[in-house]
Amino acid sequence: MPKSSPFTGQSPMLRRLLIGLGVLLVVALLAGLTARLAGGGHRTPSAANSPSAPSASATSSSTSHGPGPAPSAAATPSASVVAAPPHTSDPIAYAKAFATALWSYDTRTATQPQQLAGLRGWLTDETKYADPDALAAQLPDPTLWSRMRDNGQHATGEAAEAHLPAAWQQAIGKDPSQLTIAYVYAVTVTGKQTVSWLDGGRGAEDRAITLAVQCRPSRDCALASIATTVYP
Repeated sequence: MPKSSPFTGQSPMLRRLLIGLGVLLVVALLAGLTARLAGGGHRTPSAANSPSAPSASATSSSTSHGPGPAPSAAATPSASVVAAPPHTSDPIAYAKAFATALWSYDTRTATQPQQLAGLRGWLTDETKYADPDALAAQLPDPTLWSRMRDNGQHATGEAAEAHLPAAWQQAIGKDPSQLTIAYVYAVTVTGKQTVSWLDGGRGAEDRAITLAVQCRPSRDCALASIATTVYP
């Protein structure tokens, strides 16, 4: 983790990157910014491109198969629906663990609200930095989730690699003190999601995501936000 010193200012590059990550309240707190990042290929992922959305092969399956098993009423999001956050102060390790949890789901045993509730357990408890809307945007809506359940769709995620994006490293390298208020790190994770559904259907897709991970000294890391695009 980069070393930090007392806050002395914030570079334009880092401000733009923070805005791109969606940590708008963080930016407002640190620098009083009102400008948003324009252009640069930013996009809001569609349901088809979100990490938990059904693959093209899965959605092509006929819904005439009938519904899969009903979600268990006793399911507890933090215990059985979504993996618990790891106890780590390493933003790289945390980001890989979160991506694995995000890309893994089972519509046969969990409802969309249960899945979302479990993932929200990864968010920082500092509400001025947490971005629940960015997290919710990563999941299919309840109607699409129900259609996925009709096909018995479930997935397993695998995070193969994670790193601090080049733009982030350059900005922090110019002034490491910029981390010392929010302690939010940008981390890009790449990996694979394997999706299965009724009748033995199966497919795999490459995945990539850029996360804003908060890792304060002497505390476990937590999720702050999710970028609308992937930073290399």
